[in-house]
Amino acid sequence: MLESQEIQEIIPHRYPFLLVDRIIELEVGKRAVGIKNLSINESFFQGHFPGHPIMPGVLIIEALAQVGTVAILKMPEYNGYLGLFAGLDGVKFKRQVIPGDQLRLEVELLKLRKTFGVASGKAYVGDALAAEGTLKFFLERMNPAQ
Repeated sequence: MLESQEIQEIIPHRYPFLLVDRIIELEVGKRAVGIKNLSINESFFQGHFPGHPIMPGVLIIEALAQVGTVAILKMPEYNGYLGLFAGLDGVKFKRQVIPGDQLRLEVELLKLRKTFGVASGKAYVGDALAAEGTLKFFLERMNPAQ
């Protein structure tokens, strides 16, 4: 299990854009399961939507990507890299995610060839599927000065 501080040692995301609180399962280079606990204090709930807060779908997909990135960047050969979107396929949103929900983010790496990869992601609230899709990404070496 990885806590927030350990996650931040692997991926460069920080508040308010770090969307993973904990990694509860990890098979380096293969799969990861993460948790995002949602409270009304999330900055995006202020404007999406006032009086009817819903987590934006793009942020659910970003949270999935962050979980998948942890599984890849824990591989020694990708130390110092950054994961970036190359595309999305078959993304579907099945359930609204609201304050008080706990989002379980499951990502499985399907293909990784040098600096390009494909992963399958599913986000759940309890046993209910909230979102799913295929994430395509590329890996880029981070500038050490950043």
